[in-house]
Amino acid sequence: MARLSVVAAVLVVASLPFPAQAQEWPTRPIRLIISFAGGTDVVARLLAQGLSGPLGQPVVIDQRLGAGGNIAHEAVARAAPDGYTLLMSGSPLVLNPLLNPRVRYDAIRDFVPVAMVASIPRVLVVHPSVPAKSLKDLVALARRHPGKLNYGSGGVGSTPHLATELLQSLAGMKMLHVPYKSATVALGGAMAGEVDVIVVSSASAAAYVKDGRLRALAVLDRNRLAYMPDVPTAAEVGYPQLMAEGWYALLAPRDTPTAIIERLNAAAVKSMASPETRERLAGIGGEPMSTTAAQAAAYIRDDMARWAGVIRSAGIKVD
Repeated sequence: MARLSVVAAVLVVASLPFPAQAQEWPTRPIRLIISFAGGTDVVARLLAQGLSGPLGQPVVIDQRLGAGGNIAHEAVARAAPDGYTLLMSGSPLVLNPLLNPRVRYDAIRDFVPVAMVASIPRVLVVHPSVPAKSLKDLVALARRHPGKLNYGSGGVGSTPHLATELLQSLAGMKMLHVPYKSATVALGGAMAGEVDVIVVSSASAAAYVKDGRLRALAVLDRNRLAYMPDVPTAAEVGYPQLMAEGWYALLAPRDTPTAIIERLNAAAVKSMASPETRERLAGIGGEPMSTTAAQAAAYIRDDMARWAGVIRSAGIKVD
């Protein structure tokens, strides 16, 4: 999905008179629950800092880690819709219910998206021993030797796993999946030559691509990366559907008043547009996103629908 510029829309929203309920809110600190550490924590703290000023109340980070993000997701799904409990999450929010029918929340019904706030592109890389200099080379190699190449991921059902399954479906190729306990361990496995191929955060891979320990074949996003300018996008080499950006969204429990969502959206967009936030996001390979609440909802629905098709096609399940 293209980066969405909605500054004009935000200015219009900001100029409208808000109902008394929104004008009175907030009168106490706001909890921002996060589902993961790492990049989620970094983005959440940047956003929290930016929200506190316009809203006039502290925004406190509340880590609810574990169960693949489900502890945090379920806590917010069951929270009062009063604007004092918010969620920062990413693709696991929509993937978990698709992979496990026992998940106790509905990613679409139980939340109101406030805004997409940031993304970190992913890249497809190979170990230098793999005789493929491009994505087309890799596809041709895998077609010639079905099941001989393997690929790593941070676990069954993770976005890198699904992205590689999507590539295999699009390209008519077959590789063996080797799931690791985490994306960090999987990256180590790729550098050690335990696996041939991996989809990984561009920020995590950048240094290893630069020093030759990994070879980047494609950016799984719409644009090339400034710090990997010679690496084409998947679309440039014939696979426009192969998108696997790591996204971060701000959400509230369902039935949160529209006026509160609008105030949160305006504050979030302003926060992520600040030069300081952009600079700090760039430090982790991230880019700010700016959307209306409606655009965020459409983005999340589209992401869920895309991966639902991949999961069904590949028969992926998580017990």
